[in-house]
Amino acid sequence: MTTFRDATAITAGADGDFDATLDEQWSVGGRAHGGYLLAIMGRAAVESAGAEHPHLTAVSGTFLAPPAFGPVRVAVETLRQGRALTQVRARLSQDGAPLVEALITLGRLSEGDPWWSDTEPVELPDEQECFLTPAEAPGAGFRVPLMDVVEQRLNPAHLGFAFGTPAREGVIAGWQRLADGSEWDPLSLLVAIDAVPPVSYDLGAPGWAPTIQLSAYIRRLPAPGPVRVRVKASDVTGDRMDETAHAWDAKGHLVAQATQLAAVRTAQA
Repeated sequence: MTTFRDATAITAGADGDFDATLDEQWSVGGRAHGGYLLAIMGRAAVESAGAEHPHLTAVSGTFLAPPAFGPVRVAVETLRQGRALTQVRARLSQDGAPLVEALITLGRLSEGDPWWSDTEPVELPDEQECFLTPAEAPGAGFRVPLMDVVEQRLNPAHLGFAFGTPAREGVIAGWQRLADGSEWDPLSLLVAIDAVPPVSYDLGAPGWAPTIQLSAYIRRLPAPGPVRVRVKASDVTGDRMDETAHAWDAKGHLVAQATQLAAVRTAQA
């Protein structure tokens, strides 16, 4: 098993860019997981910004083409560096071709309570009562190696799609841990909120749903323990679907949220 830290390791090059190697375990259906790619870019951004702003707090990524597993380069351009935050542009490329572009905001997060919030953690059965998602996921039609490195337990109430009876409510929720035993951090949370399986499974449209664009906010440093993640869709039109994800830590605090536009197969597509 490859740890998250090893799978997102970067090396600074002489030209100021960063080198990384995409690990096949952090993939879905033969394609590198989108949150994993953003985490590598986020690590390069943090390294570029220095100790003043050690945490990724926001990212907006556009996925141009899927990279192959193996070496990639990440270029980071500082757009603005102030007292409270650093804003950068990052590009992940392979063989000279740009594959992912991202705008990233860096700052310093804490574990503090929210000043105000109307977001309550999703209600789930106890972790051990939820379904442990295997890499050979039922109904997927392809292997999901990501489930060998992320321990995900889905709410049994959201598993109708595995038996041919999707609830068609556009919601999937469950618990997540990193299988290597490490705790969640601002970078690894990008994996958690780019959730697998996509909500299209609950809508009766199983299959790969590649991310086109994803915007995420990391709200605070997560407490030790699992996170619970809820993903919800609000509209599916033609071959496009939105997904909104929220993640809460073991204290019930909102630690991350994301909205993405994904491709999806429907009867209209």
